[in-house]
Amino acid sequence: MRQLVESLQELEDRLRQGGGPAKIEKQHRDGKLTARERIAQLLDPGAMFLEVGLLIAHDKYDGQAPAAGVVTGLGKIEGHPAVIVANDATVKAGAWWPETITKILRAQEIAMRNRVPIVYLVDSAGVNLPLQDGIFPGQYGAARIFYYNSLMRRRLHVPQIAAVMGPCIAGGAYLPALSDVIIMVEGTSFMGLGGPNLVKGAVGQVVDAESLGGARMHTSSSGVAHFTAKDDAACLELIRQKFRSMPAPQVPSKGASPPKPAEGLYDLMPPDHRLPYNMEDAIERIFDGDDYLEFQPNYAPELLCAEAKLAGRPVGLIANRRGFLKTEAGPRIGGIVYTESARKVSYFVENAQRNNLPLVYFQDVSGFMVGVDAEREGIIRAGAEMVETMACATVPKIVLTINHASGAGYYAMAGQGFDPNFTFGWPTARIGVMEGDSAVQAVHGPELEKLKSSGRPIPDDLKERIEKTRADYDRWLDARYAAARGHVDALIDPLETRRVLSFALEVASTNLRPEHLVLETL
Repeated sequence: MRQLVESLQELEDRLRQGGGPAKIEKQHRDGKLTARERIAQLLDPGAMFLEVGLLIAHDKYDGQAPAAGVVTGLGKIEGHPAVIVANDATVKAGAWWPETITKILRAQEIAMRNRVPIVYLVDSAGVNLPLQDGIFPGQYGAARIFYYNSLMRRRLHVPQIAAVMGPCIAGGAYLPALSDVIIMVEGTSFMGLGGPNLVKGAVGQVVDAESLGGARMHTSSSGVAHFTAKDDAACLELIRQKFRSMPAPQVPSKGASPPKPAEGLYDLMPPDHRLPYNMEDAIERIFDGDDYLEFQPNYAPELLCAEAKLAGRPVGLIANRRGFLKTEAGPRIGGIVYTESARKVSYFVENAQRNNLPLVYFQDVSGFMVGVDAEREGIIRAGAEMVETMACATVPKIVLTINHASGAGYYAMAGQGFDPNFTFGWPTARIGVMEGDSAVQAVHGPELEKLKSSGRPIPDDLKERIEKTRADYDRWLDARYAAARGHVDALIDPLETRRVLSFALEVASTNLRPEHLVLETL
């Protein structure tokens, strides 16, 4: 675990450099702060910044799109939890990559689902034109950003503050235009449907950027923008002032300390992901030390359900136990969902929904039980009940993938497709339909069986195909691969688990009337 965390932190440190020292220096010469410097000044002193999607696209475009050119995450501004979207102008002038759209949409969904304000720090040259086919069209293309803008403004009443702190060109100009408050910075910001070159080519007018779409023009002539700031620092202070005018936020309780120190989490996981460990040991290092009560502890113990507290907030915890477990019904394999455990979780989730109890899922699931006995016991119906109750529950759901997240068990344990409020993973997370050895058996098993029955050796070309299958699955199951594709909001250091989950729960608890995201956006 220590090696995985160190490797992850090295990658994250490199990605946070954006376009590198030369581009950062250019941003400073232009009189502007970088995206991360702006966020640091905007947040309350010492406040946590929970970055979402840092690893997105890190393994694409020859490494030229760190964080997909946009920084997204959550922090506190004047005590209020808020979502922040900040274009990184050190990465291809803040141009939008296809994954930039993915990150902005995810940030907006977090704001909508949890009813927290969202701040856009705009500094972008617009669409990355050579990749426009993955940006411009489609249901989840750039247009959906403006769809979410409109829903937040007109239907959901989620505060949106847009600070134009650099260029804001073409369709991207609708993002601030559809916000509640628009701030522009003197001398450095530009907002227009077309820049000077496009205007000259399209209508033959020769005009400079300031006259066409500068801060003075938009606050004195067009009336598009609402406020002008003299520089980045003044702009960020103006945003903080707007937050001070909002109703005072609730101050969360710290709760009782965990019974055990977090440091032991580094030694929790065995070096071989297939070996067992003690899930209770993880729980005792993350959750509060009081009011812990396991539900039906002796029935279907492979799935742990418990009432617990996280930083003083009551939650329902659902976690997979690992290893071999003895029960009255016979031995059980931890990490597998049986008919009884599926129905146990269904009942627990139903009660949590009835009692407005947020749910925290600790995923280490290999899938549902298979075989003649399982099918005769109705595993399909029981699994459907587990999925249905989880899918229909509107209470906040926060997911932490600790180890395996495989097969339909991943879905039933509040997989990302069911719109949990937040999804996190440890560096040990393995998200995929199955493990490599299982894939080899599924793909090449019949051919191997024929060779075995006929007594023939395995040919070299089949050996190569088997190794390729295994190598592909090893790559797909790497936590960083999942994070690069947005399958988790963030990979986190186990030592930060309590802090991250507590903040995520605080954010999720701000929405007093939660509803399914798909219904809110229709």
